[in-house]
Amino acid sequence: MHTAVSEQTSAAANTIRNNIQLWQDATAAGDVDKLLDLMDEEVVFLIAGHPPMKGREQFTQNLRNILQTHHIASSAQIQEIVVQADLAYTWSYLQVEIIPKQAGPQMRRAGNVLSIWRLQADGKWRISRDANLLTLETRNESGA
Repeated sequence: MHTAVSEQTSAAANTIRNNIQLWQDATAAGDVDKLLDLMDEEVVFLIAGHPPMKGREQFTQNLRNILQTHHIASSAQIQEIVVQADLAYTWSYLQVEIIPKQAGPQMRRAGNVLSIWRLQADGKWRISRDANLLTLETRNESGA
């Protein structure tokens, strides 16, 4: 029985790992609709210095606004995935580049992200809570 549980846990961790990559790919492609299925309807995003962003509709509207004028590229180095029954959390180090479609400076943000995932009734793992600790990366003119 213990082996079956660890196989389920491993399968869940792989699914969540794939969801993180799918999130990055969909964001880079500007495919906001694909992101909807990766979030719980009542998702909450906690972002330092900003009020909580509640609900996937608020998130997707904000993202659609940004994507009108910018491209987003990101990479996540997953530090930890822990699965317990129908809840899981991931800790990742995330780097994000927000690149203007026209002229203008690009913005780079990086930092740790802690996400809580829930196994939904339809069998899909979706983000329920996300604490984003990214800060603006600053570089001097020499690139250092």
